[in-house]
Amino acid sequence: MNPARRPLRTALTLLPPALAAAHIGPAGTWLPAVRRAWFPGLAGTGHPGHIALTFDDGPDPRSTPHFLDVLDTLAVRATFFVLGESAGRHSGLTREIADRGHELAVHGWTHDRPWLPRPGQDARDIARTVGVLREIGGRAPDWYRPPYGILTGGRWLAARRAGLRTVLWSVWAKDWRADATPASVRGAVRAGLRGGGTVLLHDSDRVASPDCWRATLGALPQLVSDCRDAGFTVGPLADHGVPRTVRPAGAPGPVR
Repeated sequence: MNPARRPLRTALTLLPPALAAAHIGPAGTWLPAVRRAWFPGLAGTGHPGHIALTFDDGPDPRSTPHFLDVLDTLAVRATFFVLGESAGRHSGLTREIADRGHELAVHGWTHDRPWLPRPGQDARDIARTVGVLREIGGRAPDWYRPPYGILTGGRWLAARRAGLRTVLWSVWAKDWRADATPASVRGAVRAGLRGGGTVLLHDSDRVASPDCWRATLGALPQLVSDCRDAGFTVGPLADHGVPRTVRPAGAPGPVR
């Protein structure tokens, strides 16, 4: 078993079955086949002629400016899922992301794992991040993506109450790995690239292998070229036409 899953398994055994199911049930949407088949909105499936380009884990003053420069050169705008704690600490860089025409979105306050239910803390963290991004970017964000893509019932409900739409991804680049190269990043995306897809990349190595962001940066021009050669436009989630997501199985509360 993956050692990273052991604390979660141990924690869940201490909870009443109904509470454990409500907490972790929606995490089943982490599986790509489940998302695509049952929750296309959560998978980020949008207009068939468009690719949504998204970046997680920033802003990072060591790496994010390089991505902004390359995106300017490519004339591409993207969605940046930022951590509230980092966005507040690097408010000038966060503002620059928005000023350059990119979309700010919520990735949580910190990049933590949801071992136990903590609905109150989830609600405070997400609301706090929304407030920081509204203050810095001049408008409230629209999107939420949980750290590690692990969607729990509490985080889904907290995002919904904060006015956010939760979206994961259709294809990822596996660009957080120590062995990532521009070729491997490009190959991973090309293998799963379909019209209407949402691509997950990272503009920081804060919770990944040191300097792995350089592989993503090196692959970015060719990734955009691949999309355009296939006849797709590339842009942020705001331009993607993602359908609204119904309540994932196990998530608390009514669907509205």
